[in-house]
Parts: sequence; structure tokens; C-alpha cells
Amino acid sequence: MEYVYSALLLHKAGQKLSAKKMEDVLSAAGVTPDKGRIKALLAALKDVDIDEALKSASMPMAVAAAPAGAAEAAPAAEEKKEEKEEKEEEEVAGLGSLFG
Repeated sequence: MEYVYSALLLHKAGQKLSAKKMEDVLSAAGVTPDKGRIKALLAALKDVDIDEALKSASMPMAVAAAPAGAAEAAPAAEEKKEEKEEKEEEEVAGLGSLFG
């Protein structure tokens, strides 16, 4: 994944994608670059319009399209989590009686 990130970072910075630049980015991030993986990614991205691919990506759209009421749903999720934790505690207490 870090190889894709390096390509995206270079693209965002307006740099042309090259093996050397990707190696530099990966090294700066503390990753030991694999020249074979870099070469394969560059070959895969050769005919890809990165800007168009980013526009059609589903993940950013899902975040942007989150309903306004999503923040209100969070407390309900927390309540369910608390109920689940309480149930697990009761189950553990029940198991203790088997050995006591």
C-alpha cells in the first residue's frame, strides 16, 4: 500500500512518477524500497489518469455523502456496545459459578 501512497504523494505534489522519486519517498518514510514492486506499479499506472481515478473512487464519495444525521447515530451505537459488554460480564460471572 505504501507504494501506492508514494505514487499519490508524488502526483499530488505535481511530480512526474519515476522509480527514483518513488524510491526517495519510500526511503524518507522509512520503507526499504523494492525495485520490482515500484517497476510493476509504474507499469500498471502507465495509462491511468490518476485524477480521474480519484474522482471515481468510492471511498471519498462515501465520506462526503454521509448523511447529516450520522452524528446522531453514534450514541445509539455506544449504547449497543455497552449492552454487549454488560451481557459478556454476566456470562463470565455465570461461568465462575461452575468452578466455585
